[in-house]
Amino acid sequence: MAPSLQTVVRRMRLRPLAGSLDRPVRWVAVSELEDPTPFLEGGELVLTTGMRLTSGFSAYVGRLVERGVAGLGFGVGLTHDDVPAELVEAAMAAGLPLLEVPRETPFIAIGKTVSELLAAEQYDEISRAFAAQGRLTRAALRPEGTHAVIDRLAKEVGGWAALIGESGEVAHATPDARLDTVLPALDRLRRGSHRQEPAERPLSSVALSSPGEHVIVQPLSGTSRRIRGFFAVGAPHPFSPVAHTVVNAAGSLLTLALEQGRSQLAAERGVRAAVLTLLLAGEVERARAALAPMGGRLPVEPVTVLAADGETLEAMDPRTFTTEGLALVEEVPPGLEGPVGVSSPVPYGELDSAIEQAGRALEAARKAEGGTVRFADLAGQGLLALLDPAAAHAFSSALLAPLNEYGSRADLVESLRAYLGANGHWDAAAQRLGVHRHTLRYRMKRVSELLGRDLDDPGVRAELWIALSSCPPGNSRSSRS
Repeated sequence: MAPSLQTVVRRMRLRPLAGSLDRPVRWVAVSELEDPTPFLEGGELVLTTGMRLTSGFSAYVGRLVERGVAGLGFGVGLTHDDVPAELVEAAMAAGLPLLEVPRETPFIAIGKTVSELLAAEQYDEISRAFAAQGRLTRAALRPEGTHAVIDRLAKEVGGWAALIGESGEVAHATPDARLDTVLPALDRLRRGSHRQEPAERPLSSVALSSPGEHVIVQPLSGTSRRIRGFFAVGAPHPFSPVAHTVVNAAGSLLTLALEQGRSQLAAERGVRAAVLTLLLAGEVERARAALAPMGGRLPVEPVTVLAADGETLEAMDPRTFTTEGLALVEEVPPGLEGPVGVSSPVPYGELDSAIEQAGRALEAARKAEGGTVRFADLAGQGLLALLDPAAAHAFSSALLAPLNEYGSRADLVESLRAYLGANGHWDAAAQRLGVHRHTLRYRMKRVSELLGRDLDDPGVRAELWIALSSCPPGNSRSSRS
């Protein structure tokens, strides 16, 4: 922040004659022109001896005020022994700060003093920025990581701060965080990051201002330039240059933390995948030894195997043991998306069986077009639920082909279905078919002859029942075509 006129007056022992001394001085300009404003930018302390000022003081003061100068220093003892009364009156009327510069005070000394004050202010700003960056860095090293950075940032700017996930969920926020205006800014940043025109640079931040509220929203993206999240910071006052430096430093620390977290997570996933490979190979002790340096532990037995697509496994807890479409868990996590197969709980020595169970359950889940299917539920649906439909249909067609090709008008397949369904009771089966029991006996004799199998053999009955179950009633003739 630039030094005030009050500081310059006190340092150079100038005499104030009009106006407030709380204005900041951004530079010193010496001019004897009647209209120096074309050579000014505003914020300067203009110094003059009044060499060309003999009248028109009101117009002169008016031009300086319109240009926005910080003040006017009038040197006495050369052209004028005293500051003209008309100039003092004009300055008072216009509210222009007017200072009397003694003859013994060189203008160049005032310029040097203001320059030194500006340099001191800049050094102070840099020092405060470095100190704030140090506090943010120490916060980033704390166990809370990104959350500690957000808390520290809010204190540095005298307001609030929030860490926001990629999809807009609030990961952490300080008290009194004003997030109602932040969400539209996230959409603007997302759209900006997807622009393809090479001449346009993606939006690096969005600034929002309203009475008593100033907000900055920045995206967090790593080397891939993909937005991984956002952070927002707000304060009741405009952000100073130091505050902007602090905000940018916080953004760098948060981005670095996210990138390091992703790299560490990828490394840990690699270790866990290797550990799971050892477990599948039956090397339980070696798997436990591989985890020891990370301070990890194996899932407590009995364990459950999940079979799912890669996207489903990536969405699970990063500490899960996963590899090549399989995951090893103590409990099945809720809310899994996509088809998932779940094995029955098993000890480590039976992982091979659990993998097979999970694979069969995953096949059933895919046929059901998604959802989670447990092998225990699948097994409860009967043996046929475990068979491949195409293989079961081929088995049925081959076994029942002699019956389907039989030229008689009698439907031997449906007669066999009724006979086996009645557990070999002639009267019950004949009544179901609406025929005499002697007719059914003749048909079953013919079935036995065509198939070359003994219908009294339990194994034969089981095979025939599986074949019939794979061929729904009414479809017995379809296999001929």
